[in-house]
Amino acid sequence: MPKIVYVALIVLSLIWGGSFYFIKMVVDDFGAWGVSFLRSAFGLVAVTAIMLAMRKPFGLRGIRWPAMAFVAIVNTALPWFLIARSETRLDSSVASILNATTPLWTIMIGVAAFRASSNRYQWLGIAIAFAGVALLLGITPSAVSSIDATGLLLMMAAALCYGLGSQLSKRVLTGYSMYQLTFGTLLCSTVASGVMALVAEPFPIEPLADGTNLLMLLGLGVFGSGVGYILFYYIILAASAEFATMVTYLVPCTALVWAYTLLGEHVGWNTLAGLIVILCGVYLAGKKKQASPALPAAKT
Repeated sequence: MPKIVYVALIVLSLIWGGSFYFIKMVVDDFGAWGVSFLRSAFGLVAVTAIMLAMRKPFGLRGIRWPAMAFVAIVNTALPWFLIARSETRLDSSVASILNATTPLWTIMIGVAAFRASSNRYQWLGIAIAFAGVALLLGITPSAVSSIDATGLLLMMAAALCYGLGSQLSKRVLTGYSMYQLTFGTLLCSTVASGVMALVAEPFPIEPLADGTNLLMLLGLGVFGSGVGYILFYYIILAASAEFATMVTYLVPCTALVWAYTLLGEHVGWNTLAGLIVILCGVYLAGKKKQASPALPAAKT
């Protein structure tokens, strides 16, 4: 696997590391569907500007819009709503931990529904990375038992959507560039979540004038959605859906990095040890099973 894919995965985790914090800060003002709509809309504006600046073709007539819309709802609009709703009941750090189950769902769905192949490196990498998350955040049985059940189910549903959406992106949305995939996904997600934001819950306009809210939405939408999804689809196209979702193991690490850098929060030995263990797990999950050497042809 090209080394640039690992670099893209780390950069993506740095971008998405702040997303759970941003969501927590704005969900009370805009509602769960409002957050899904705004991060989709801000991301759409960002990717459109990037494509225009780089003169990347949109190819609107060549996009299979029903398939694009379906994947966008499953992989973007719905899980973003579920995450925002879960964070009304969970801490952002707990939500990021539960989000780390995404690679497991991705592999299970791939094997069960799409007959995808898996290897021992993937399963070992997932197990090691999950242990690293537990070490990183000091998860104990008592901490797990105290998690709000509804919030847990909402977050697990979001992870399940991500797993299914990642598999569908690789198989249904074929023949597109990473820019077209990002543009089409965010356009459909903006429409779908916008409709739900108007129909299902009040969508206030006044909080948009708040400078802090605007900065949070810029970080969440422009970087987390626009730039982030370009990188995410690049990793899917260059590697695999299973490997792309390994970013969810790195997100708790980078969230703590941002907390240390911006907020001056303490980083203990378990943080560094957990990060090393997670990186080892991600590396193992990205390894390909070596093909068995061909047997010499029988002489007759």
